[in-house]
Amino acid sequence: MSRGRSPDAGPALPDVPVDLSVEVCGLTFANPVLTAAGPPVRDGAAILACATGGAGGLVAKTISRVAADVPTPNMAEIAHGFLNTELWSELPPEQWLKRELPLARSAGVPLIVSLGYTAEDIAWLAPRVRPFADALELSTHYIGEDPGPMQDAIRAAKDAVDIPVLVKLSPLGRDMARAAEHAAEAGADGLVAINSFGPCMAIDLETGRSRMGGGEGYGWLSGPALKPLALRCVYDVARTVDLPVVGCGGVSRGTDVIEMAMVGASAVQVCTAAILRGKGVFGKIAREAGEWLAAHGYTRLDEVRGMALGSPVPGHVAGPPVLDVDLCNGCALCEGSCVYDAIHVTGGKAELDEERCENCGLCITRCRPGALMWSPMAAVLPA
Repeated sequence: MSRGRSPDAGPALPDVPVDLSVEVCGLTFANPVLTAAGPPVRDGAAILACATGGAGGLVAKTISRVAADVPTPNMAEIAHGFLNTELWSELPPEQWLKRELPLARSAGVPLIVSLGYTAEDIAWLAPRVRPFADALELSTHYIGEDPGPMQDAIRAAKDAVDIPVLVKLSPLGRDMARAAEHAAEAGADGLVAINSFGPCMAIDLETGRSRMGGGEGYGWLSGPALKPLALRCVYDVARTVDLPVVGCGGVSRGTDVIEMAMVGASAVQVCTAAILRGKGVFGKIAREAGEWLAAHGYTRLDEVRGMALGSPVPGHVAGPPVLDVDLCNGCALCEGSCVYDAIHVTGGKAELDEERCENCGLCITRCRPGALMWSPMAAVLPA
């Protein structure tokens, strides 16, 4: 963490070589952007396409003892996010063992096989998928506060195989830090945070019906709307247990990878972006992450990993934002949303009234050209 420059450290440095490879649980991935269990990895051919699209690692869709009966419709794009009522794999385990996993293995990319859900399921499945798997991922999507079923599943996996066992944590009704501790106590080798969130709902305005089929018409939220929750969960988990964490939830561009790393993630998983933008998105996200690292003087993702874990959280910032008039393009986004009436655009440039400013920070987050920022010299007062 000592080398490199801060995220706001001026102009890009040219020609900085970046090594995007990462190591998680003893496995080396060519880049930190992995698939997540879901529709883009529904079978062997789809998994191969993700590898061709640049995924640094492959996670297959969750396999259970019985194929899922998935309701329809089961996927919908919504504003800033995505809803699904997908379940585990609709293919039986026998088909995975005979065709899909051997095909996926031929990609030559580390393969993590996702399994669900009970200890009995895991005990039956884990030794059978072992010939194809570099690691296992256990889905805990339907497990609440009681850690017993999750811990039993972890122990069943650890008893059955000699490869790393990662546990995918769901944010549903759980204290994430305690869930991480319980997973570590049971022997988990790594954690994935988080699964989709819900139940949620979306309505078709033309019919008045839910956009999701099955049950109550509820779905599970993913995509960009999920990222703030995912970041918080990765942050909570990473500062609680000494296990590698893979961040999942709303990753759709290179800077999302950087944010996940800063809160402690060693790698990320991507699902929704691959559904909406195609399987080439894995390589694109990885390239964008590399470009950001190079522009900021870093050579590896590990150099920014955990940066937010050691940063003080300000109670108050003493002093208003700094305005770089030369960068201001006069767009007036800051003026329109300043509830304190502290910014006005005059003659095509913003003017800041420091006496009216309450240091809320909204204008900084809305300023597209980066003309508003906190001063590096501003005092940070305790909460």
